[in-house]
Amino acid sequence: MIEVGQKAPDFKLPDHDGKDVSLADFAGRRLLLVFYPLDFSPVCTDQLTAFREIVPELDEAGVEMVGISVDSAFAHAAFREKLGVDTVLLADFEPKGKVASDFGVYLDGAGIAARALVLIDGDGVVEWVYETDTPADIPPPSVILEAI
Repeated sequence: MIEVGQKAPDFKLPDHDGKDVSLADFAGRRLLLVFYPLDFSPVCTDQLTAFREIVPELDEAGVEMVGISVDSAFAHAAFREKLGVDTVLLADFEPKGKVASDFGVYLDGAGIAARALVLIDGDGVVEWVYETDTPADIPPPSVILEAI
């Protein structure tokens, strides 16, 4: 996994609407990348629903939260609609898992991203990282609040 103090790898991925989003789009702002395995899985559904509850605290701290998984932009759009969340979801779809690999959180054998969090400062430097022991575990929202 990427380490605190490293420059975050640049990326450009389509969001849930098919619009390209890059790390440079967040220059000058703090960014929380939420890597998760798959849309519509029960654990991912629970995670994004739980994280929705801390959006006011993230906003107050000036942190933007973005989810990333290997699903397509079309799947992300349907997932957002089902959950009723406004979180930007980026499709690390093709080449599959490249951004997750760049951040050191791609699980080759499973073909998915690990469940990991990466907080990036306004200069693009990694401030904080967190990875669960298994993709079945959900990072508690409290660890994010402590980090920000």
